[in-house]
Amino acid sequence: MFFVFDGVDGAGKSTQLEMFVQWLAEQGHDVVTCSDPGSTELGEQIRAILLGKHETPISMRAEMMLFTTARTQLIQQVIKPALALGQTVVLDRYIFSTVVYQGHAGDLASDDIWSVNRIATENHLPDATFILDVPVDIAMSRLGKTLDRMESRGNEYFERVRNGFLLESERWPDTVDVIDATRDPNEIQSDIRKLAIKYINRQASN
Repeated sequence: MFFVFDGVDGAGKSTQLEMFVQWLAEQGHDVVTCSDPGSTELGEQIRAILLGKHETPISMRAEMMLFTTARTQLIQQVIKPALALGQTVVLDRYIFSTVVYQGHAGDLASDDIWSVNRIATENHLPDATFILDVPVDIAMSRLGKTLDRMESRGNEYFERVRNGFLLESERWPDTVDVIDATRDPNEIQSDIRKLAIKYINRQASN
């Protein structure tokens, strides 16, 4: 199984992912947890470039390609081998983020980003994507004072990000769920687990 957690910065992905991974392990899954970008030596170096505060100009198209390059390495080095071994992969962000942050909120064509990423990932798409959704003002209030390069783009940019996630989710009704992340963390996690059971049972019946 291949699960992805995504959503606007400050939606609570890290908390929910950690709780979910613990639950999967309790259910007997051999879980591999990854971050995108990251989780490989190349990915971590690219992550530092993309998220670090620096004066190096990075165009939106170059930014998209850097995220995609890190993702390519992650697929080849970690995700593809894990899936081949029958392990369960849980990933913090994936293609949706690039489509939304550089596409819907940036100035690039979303369909072009999908095309590039299908090639880059050998069309390895998740069995389920959980989009954690919160209003932007709540998300921004959760980030604190120290913001990375992406988080510093302001509320208007992140309104486009949030709307992009909601629009993209409508294109994938069979594998993408939007979850209200303004609620109690345990309530959110309960919904995620119920959805996960549905996807696990679906794969088992195929």
